[in-house]
Amino acid sequence: MRAWAGSWAFWALLSAGFAALTAIFAKIGVEMINSDLATLIRTVIVAGVLAAIVAVTRQYQPLAEIPARTYTFLALSGFATGASWLCYFRALKLGDAARVAPLDKLSIVLVAVFGVAFLGERLSALNWLGIVLIGCGALLVAHKG
Repeated sequence: MRAWAGSWAFWALLSAGFAALTAIFAKIGVEMINSDLATLIRTVIVAGVLAAIVAVTRQYQPLAEIPARTYTFLALSGFATGASWLCYFRALKLGDAARVAPLDKLSIVLVAVFGVAFLGERLSALNWLGIVLIGCGALLVAHKG
């Protein structure tokens, strides 16, 4: 188990499971509240849980030692996360979770394209086939018919 818990795949699969629960819980939670306020409440809870984890595990480090470039990209990531969450909760408020989540997961396709375009990552033909299938699958699941 320890070797498995040290692998990226283990954590990615846990992330997928929690993301699925997030969609279901959020869809129920946003039923009788404005989606932006729901996002704020969720964000406060996430920040509190993360602050507790960092404190308990002593993973903090002096903020002055963190490079400016790191702050810049974490800030940009934070803005993108906030925008994503606001859009996601609005979509859940308006649509079915079973259709919203697959379209949201088109981010997988975009990450692959952006990773190649901006980070110099390389994908094989088989990897690209998978990306195309993910995109097609997301669109098929999201289709109401």
